[in-house]
Amino acid sequence: MDEKVSHLVNMAVSQINAGMVILDADHNIVLWNRFMQIHSGISEDDIKGKNLFDRFPDLKGSGIEKKIDSVFLLKNLAFTSWEYRPYLFKFANTHSVIGDEEWMQQDCTFSPMIDESGTVTHICLSVFDATNTATYQKKLLRASGSLMKQRNTLAEINKKLEEAQNQLLQSEKMAAVGQLAAGVAHEINNPVGYVNSNVSALEGYINELLQMLAAYEVCEPALDQNNALTEALEQAKKSIDLDYLKEDLIDLLKESKEGLDRVKKIVQDLKDFSHVDESEWQHADLHKGLDSTLNVVNNEIKYKAEVIKNYGEIPEIKCLSSQINQVFMNLLVNAAHAIEERGTITISTGTKDNGVWVEIEDTGSGISQEKLPRIFEPFYTTKPVGSGTGLGLSLSYNIIQKHKGIISVESEPNKGTRFYIWLPIDIEFDDNSNANVA
Repeated sequence: MDEKVSHLVNMAVSQINAGMVILDADHNIVLWNRFMQIHSGISEDDIKGKNLFDRFPDLKGSGIEKKIDSVFLLKNLAFTSWEYRPYLFKFANTHSVIGDEEWMQQDCTFSPMIDESGTVTHICLSVFDATNTATYQKKLLRASGSLMKQRNTLAEINKKLEEAQNQLLQSEKMAAVGQLAAGVAHEINNPVGYVNSNVSALEGYINELLQMLAAYEVCEPALDQNNALTEALEQAKKSIDLDYLKEDLIDLLKESKEGLDRVKKIVQDLKDFSHVDESEWQHADLHKGLDSTLNVVNNEIKYKAEVIKNYGEIPEIKCLSSQINQVFMNLLVNAAHAIEERGTITISTGTKDNGVWVEIEDTGSGISQEKLPRIFEPFYTTKPVGSGTGLGLSLSYNIIQKHKGIISVESEPNKGTRFYIWLPIDIEFDDNSNANVA
């Protein structure tokens, strides 16, 4: 290489915007270019011929010595990156207005310098400023972490939206059932009304006929007992068993009226349970709601449990009656399903802390302690597969929360379960129609 080219190479090595350090096999510094002088504050004259690890003791034992020795032994390139080592030399970060690191981040390359005989005589350390790249990388990592958090948040929001949608569908289903119940109640009311009217009229007619018959019976002894007509009349009375007929007619009318009254009560309870005409917050009697709900779900309960009512003195509370009745229905049906053969369901009420409480306790199979914390979660059910939606208790929980109330549960396997509900007597609403305890 002629002198001109050699001079140009030396200038390039001196001026290049990267650190270049050449070491011999004993780790002594042979070359220390301008980049290294500027950023380390050490001139080439002060460091040339000095041992790298003596001059920079922080590097000793850091793995750099082994990397350098491996180049001499293996005659290949070895790399270390700022991703794993933030810096090789502790250069103060005064060179960059973009980077936010305390030290210059460095990407270092270790290259063998081989003579004509193939012997590695020296090693060249190339030091590149990677501060900005490292800064951008960290910003990308932070952004990636932020995006991951946002993704998780969105996933949680989507899950809650799905739960809310399913609960809304369940609520709409219950509202539709309520509409249907009210419609059926209205349709049943008409025929029941005129049948009841007809039975009342029939009762009057039969009473009049029986009075007429009694009058004939009073006159009967005055008739000629040997007359053929009298004998035929006596035979007819025996053939129809007139005495029994008179008694049974009264009993049949009484039972028919009781049956009609029962139908009317069921119809009224259906209307009370659905409350389709009451979409606004109103004061309601919870005892009436419990009784109407018991009547509606009677078929679910009567074969499984005896219902015991321990009603206390409670005032009316401000609520959405149809929704509170839905909570009662869910708890009562669940109680019946929890009883395997025959048991009891006890309903107790009372007042506490400016509110009304309701307890529904069963003697069913109970719930294990590990499952108990999850029973209000959407889609979670302790019933066999296909036997429940897992939305009843979740929906009940949300309804009680909407009413600013409390719902809790205590249970023990093979002993039963007790649900406790507390509801404030009065609820006020702010300008945004949000409910608050009065």
